[in-house]
Amino acid sequence: MTRHLISLEDLSDDDLYAMVARAAGHGAGRPPGHRPLDGTVVGIYFRKTSTRTRTAFSAGALRLGAGIVAYGPDDLQTNTGETTEDTGAVFARMLDMLVARTAGEPDELRGWAGQGGMSVVNAMTADEHPTQAIADLAALQGRFGRIAGLRILYLGEGNNTAAALALALSRYPDTYLELRTPPGYGLTPRILELTGARAEKSGGRIVERHDTADVPPGFDVIYTTRWQTTGTSKPDPDWRRVFEPFRVTRELWRTSPDAAFMHDLPAHRGEEVSAEVLDGPRSIAFDQAACKMYGAMAVLEWCHHGVVVPSGATGAELG
Repeated sequence: MTRHLISLEDLSDDDLYAMVARAAGHGAGRPPGHRPLDGTVVGIYFRKTSTRTRTAFSAGALRLGAGIVAYGPDDLQTNTGETTEDTGAVFARMLDMLVARTAGEPDELRGWAGQGGMSVVNAMTADEHPTQAIADLAALQGRFGRIAGLRILYLGEGNNTAAALALALSRYPDTYLELRTPPGYGLTPRILELTGARAEKSGGRIVERHDTADVPPGFDVIYTTRWQTTGTSKPDPDWRRVFEPFRVTRELWRTSPDAAFMHDLPAHRGEEVSAEVLDGPRSIAFDQAACKMYGAMAVLEWCHHGVVVPSGATGAELG
């Protein structure tokens, strides 16, 4: 069976739990034991800039024994008029897996997935960054030994990273995610409705506010992302003024002194986060970045042959 990861909604709960657990295992130094992707070829196609995700999937594929073919934004004949459908038809006949960052809508990826015979992995579209969420949850598992029951505060734009984080955390029991997003830059109503209902079903909660007043105490994690998401622009020329109150500074640790700091990187010190936070003792941002490769390895393994979930395992047990 050909497996695709275009949205976290493509995964069952058990698939997600298993991939996160697998990624955390890689991060803990438990090697796969063999080269499970030996003989396979993975295409790495990035139409937009990337440091961590492109390196993670390239290095992860090589560590698992796969060969890789890398494409930059100017390398394909789509630049000379070939349709993306024809490009996908060629990919599907030569590659076993394709990891692609388009930063556009996911329809193109789903079209390639429909060709059959080739797994397609979303390395970031405009609406969602699913492999970032898998890396984030693996980082949480490594830091806390669990995901269930964690309390996470997210400050910043309700972008594709925030959407993926909400989609993933809402699957785990008793998690609490509070998003503080600038007015006009929150999660989409669809994501809020979907994740809110799912979190309630699993005993958790997802809430969103558009101010920074009265932040409650007791968070395990404080998370932010860069204000200017890759491949996007803001419609409001005065957007920086709206984002200013959502900068992460040490003041947030006054009521959550033990909270870890997370950032999906790249970071802009002095904008979304102060240097003393990003480079301080509570920051796990660069360990989180390392989890990108572990998450990529877990995703590639799942796409190739599936990840075995222990019989009867639940989110609480794996998280």
